[in-house]
Order: sequence, then structure tokens, then C-alpha cells
Amino acid sequence: MDASAIATTSAPPPGTVVEIVDIARILQAIPHRYPFLMIDRVVDLVTNQSAIGIKNVSVNEAFFQGHFPNHPVMPGVLIIEAMAQTAAILVVETLGPDAAGRVVYFMSVEGAKFRRPVVPGDQLRIHCTKQRNRGNVWKFVAVARVDGTSVAEATYAAMIMDRAPSIG
Repeated sequence: MDASAIATTSAPPPGTVVEIVDIARILQAIPHRYPFLMIDRVVDLVTNQSAIGIKNVSVNEAFFQGHFPNHPVMPGVLIIEAMAQTAAILVVETLGPDAAGRVVYFMSVEGAKFRRPVVPGDQLRIHCTKQRNRGNVWKFVAVARVDGTSVAEATYAAMIMDRAPSIG
């Protein structure tokens, strides 16, 4: 086996910088789809360390129909979900081919705080940092910002597991 084949079958070295993970790569990495895909892009990803998820908040989001009519506010739980999806991309990019056939499951959230409402026209920039991982369990801290101002933060854990068989 030559060196190029080895490079494509192993995880990238820790600290590898991935400038942009576009929507096509996100769709390959995690199973979420509209209306539950909460990130549009990931930038400044450093494997095994950190990533910034981007969510462009549009008035056309399905959740604004009921949250709240005539006063659209992005639900806090969906901001937390965007944080978890950003972390999932960080895990998949860190593991490289070792993540194939596996999925990242959200396990817990601690210390969630919401500082101000997120409304249509905002761009969430979710700064996610890995705190540690032991085996299949990873722990992260994230801060969501709009125009540089913190709007939400949380510490959370996720587990990477084999993907369950498809239903139907």
C-alpha cells in the first residue's frame, strides 16, 4: 500500500485546520435534514479542538410559524441543537474515515443560558470547543454569538455510536 492510500484511510492528525465544511459535506456527515438541519456551514474547524458553526436565520424557517406569530424568536432548544450539530461535525471531521457508518447522539446539556432573542436576519456563529473525550463520549462547551454578542451558551455531551439499522 502506498503512502497516499494510507493518508486517505486514517483520521487527520489533531490540529488539522479545515477552513470550510460546506452544506454538501454537512449532509454527508450527519443525518439531519430540513426542517431539523440547524447549521448551514462550519468554518475554522481545527480537528480534535474547535469549530464555528454558522446558521443564517431566515423568516422562512418553519418554527417561526408558531414561535411566535407576529413576534418571531428562534427557540432556545433549536439553538442548543445547532450547537450539538456543530459538535457532531467536529467529531466526524476529527475521526475522518473512522466515523463512517456511525452517528453522533446528543447525551446531555448543562448550564444552558440564553442572553437575548435570536430573530430573522441574525447570523448565529456557534463557537464550539471540545473539552475532552473518553472513548465514544465527547464533551463540549459552546457559545452562540450574533454580531459578536453572546446570545446563548451551554456545556453538553455526545456519544458516537454505530448507526441504527434503517426503518422500513
